Amino acid sequence: MTTAAAIIIGNEILTGKYRDENGPWLAVELRRLGVDLVRILTIPDEVDVIADAVRECTGLADCVFTSGGVGPTHDDVTFEGVAKGLGVPIVRNRGMAQAIRDKMGDDFTDDALRMADLPEGTVLHGSGIPVFVCQGVVILPGVPRYFKAKFAEYAPMLEGVPVQSRSIRCAARETTIASTLRAAAERWPQVDIGSYPRFEATPPHVIITVDSRDPSSLEQAHQWLQAQLGVES
Repeated sequence: MTTAAAIIIGNEILTGKYRDENGPWLAVELRRLGVDLVRILTIPDEVDVIADAVRECTGLADCVFTSGGVGPTHDDVTFEGVAKGLGVPIVRNRGMAQAIRDKMGDDFTDDALRMADLPEGTVLHGSGIPVFVCQGVVILPGVPRYFKAKFAEYAPMLEGVPVQSRSIRCAARETTIASTLRAAAERWPQVDIGSYPRFEATPPHVIITVDSRDPSSLEQAHQWLQAQLGVES
C-alpha cells in the first residue's frame, strides 16, 4: 500500500487571499489511484517551517507532494526549505537553467535562475515546467492549472491499489446506530466505515460509507450493515 502526504505552501492560503484548490483535488486523485493520503499540512513561506514539514511527512509517507513556492520571487523558498529538510545543499541545475534561458528568450533575467537552484539530487520529470523529485519529495507548482498538469505527468509512477466503496443512506440518528457501526468496524477491521450526518437535508439523514481494498470483506460488511439497519439496497 503506497502512502502519500501533501504540504500546501503559501502565505496567501493561510491569510485567506486565495483558497487552496490543490489539497482537496489531490486527495480525490490519490484515492482514485489507490494511494492513501495520510496527512495534509498548510504552512507559510518560511524555510524552517517547510524543512520541519518535509522531515515530518517523509517520516510518515512513501511520497510527499508540495504545492507552491517554486517561482523567481523572494517569497518562493520551497526549494530551499525542501533541501534543508532533506539535509542536502542547493545546487544550480544546468539543464534547468538552460531550459529557462531558452524559454524566456529576450525576457530572460538573472532572477529567473532562482528556479534552477534545486536541492542536490533532484531529478527532473517531464517537459516545460518539469516535475522536481528529490528523495521522494515531489515538488509541484502552486497554480492549480499547472499543479494538476504536472501531477498527471508524475501519476504513472505511483503504485496503488484502488479502494472500492459502498454507501448506505439511513434515516436514523447517529446516536442510535453508533453501536452497530462500532460492531461492524470491530468485525471487519480491514473495512473503513464512516458516518456523515446531513442535517441540512429534508428529511435529515446519515450517509454511511463502507470502503475497502478487500472486495469480499467489503460486501460482507455492507450487507450486514444493511440488514442491521433495516435499509434496502
